[in-house]
Amino acid sequence: MSFEPIGAITIVVGLFCLLFGTRSTVVAFVMFCTLGSAAALLLGGANVQPAHLFLVFLAVSTLFWRKTAVEMLEALKITEPGFWLLCLVLYGVLSSYVMPRLFADETYIIPLGASAHLSTSDGAVPLGPVSSNLTQPIYLIGDLFCFLMIATVGSTQRGLETLATALIAYAATNIGFGILDLVTSATGTQEALQFIRNAQYTFHDEEVVGTMRRIIGSWPEASAFAGMTLGALGFTGMLWLCGRKPLVTGPLALLSLIFVVISTSSTGLVGAVVVLGLLYATALRRCSLRPQDRFSAATVVLGPLLLCLIVLLVLATDGVAARIYEYVDTLILSKAQTESGIQRASWNALAWRNFFDSWGLGVGLGTNRTSSFPLAVLSNVGVPGAVFYLLFILTVFGVRRGEPRSYPSDVRAAARVACLSLLTGAVIAGPTVDQSLLFYVFAGVASAWPERERRPAAPAAKLIPDTLALGQVGAALR
Repeated sequence: MSFEPIGAITIVVGLFCLLFGTRSTVVAFVMFCTLGSAAALLLGGANVQPAHLFLVFLAVSTLFWRKTAVEMLEALKITEPGFWLLCLVLYGVLSSYVMPRLFADETYIIPLGASAHLSTSDGAVPLGPVSSNLTQPIYLIGDLFCFLMIATVGSTQRGLETLATALIAYAATNIGFGILDLVTSATGTQEALQFIRNAQYTFHDEEVVGTMRRIIGSWPEASAFAGMTLGALGFTGMLWLCGRKPLVTGPLALLSLIFVVISTSSTGLVGAVVVLGLLYATALRRCSLRPQDRFSAATVVLGPLLLCLIVLLVLATDGVAARIYEYVDTLILSKAQTESGIQRASWNALAWRNFFDSWGLGVGLGTNRTSSFPLAVLSNVGVPGAVFYLLFILTVFGVRRGEPRSYPSDVRAAARVACLSLLTGAVIAGPTVDQSLLFYVFAGVASAWPERERRPAAPAAKLIPDTLALGQVGAALR
C-alpha cells in the first residue's frame, strides 16, 4: 500500500470540513470528483481516488444525525431509485465472484484487470477471475452510498442549495484544470500536475490530433475530460435557461462547451450536439413571456439566428470550412477506420458475444472491458443487472416531485439533463458499469425532495409515465 501526498491533502481537508459542518463537506466532496486522474491510495494495482476516500468524511458528516440516517433509509424504499440501485449492486457483487468461475474458459474476454491467463494477439484471454472483480464492486458500492448520501443531503432546502452551489463550483474547477493543462503544456511545465496524475492508469497527455494537442484537464485522457465536461455543460446550461444565477451559469456553460469542442474528443463532439439539442428542446418547452423564462425565450429566438450567422461566416472565410470538415472527419467520420476505432469495435463485438455465451447472466461485474456503457452492462451483469439499472433510471426520471418552475424543481431538472449528458458520453465510449461518482451525485440531486421538509403530510410521490425516461424531454423538465 502506498499513501500518496494527494491522499494526505484529502484527509486534512476532510478533517477541516468536519469542523465547519456538512455544507463544507458536501462542497469539498463534489470538488474532489474532478480529480479523475489522481490516486489518494495505491493498493497493489488498485487506485483509491480522493473522492472515494472523501466518502468517509461525507458519511460521518451526513449520518451523524438521526434525522439524516432516517432519510437515507427512506431512499431505499421500493418506490425510490435507491432500492433498484441497491439491487444492481447486490447482483453485481454476487456476479463478480460467481460468474467468472461458473463460466470459466467458456468464452474469451478483453480483461478489465490483471488475468492469470496469457493474452492472445488481440488482447483477449479465456474467461476467468481478474483483479477488477474486486475493485469494480467496491466502486459500485461507493456509487450506492454516494447516491444515498447526496439524496439525503438534498432532502432539505438548504442542502439542495448547497448541492447546486457545489456542482456549479465543480464546473468552474473542471474548466480551471482544463486551462491549467493548456498553460502547463504551452510552457513545458507539465510536471507541476504530476501530483494529481499519479494513478496507475495509462495517461494520454501528450497526444495530438493534427496540430491540436488533446486536452485532458484532471482526467487520464481527452474522452474522459470531455465526457465529464458534458455533465457540467448540461447542468449549468439548464440552470441558465431557468434563470438561476445566470451571470455565473451562463459563462460556465459557454466555457464548458468550448472545452468540449476543443478537447479533440469524438465522444465530446457527438455528445455536445446531443446536449445542445436537449437544451434547445427544453428552451422550447419553457419558452414564455414570464421574466423567469426570458433566457429560454432568448435561446429559442436567437439560437437559430446565431447558428445561421456562424455557418455564413464559415462559408465566407476561405479555408475555414475545409479545416472544420477535416477536424470533424478525423474525430467522427473516419474514426471507425482508425486503429483505435477498430480496437474499440472488436471490444464491443467480443462483449456482445460474452453476453450470449453467459446465457444473458453476464460474465461478472468488472470482468471485461468494452467501449460502450450499454454493452458493459449487458456483458458484465446481464439481463438482471440491465433491468435493475433501467428501473433505477426510470425512478430517477419518472417520479415527479414538488411544484414545477420552483427552485428545487429547476435544480432537479438541471441534474436530470446532466445525467443524460453523462449517459450520452458513456453510451459512446463507456468502458465499465461504474459511471463515476459524479453521475450519482447528479442522480441524487435529481431524486432529492426538500419540499417534504415543509409538508410532512404530503402524499407519497407516484411513478408517472415520464417521456424523459424514454429519451424525450417534455414532462420530466416541467
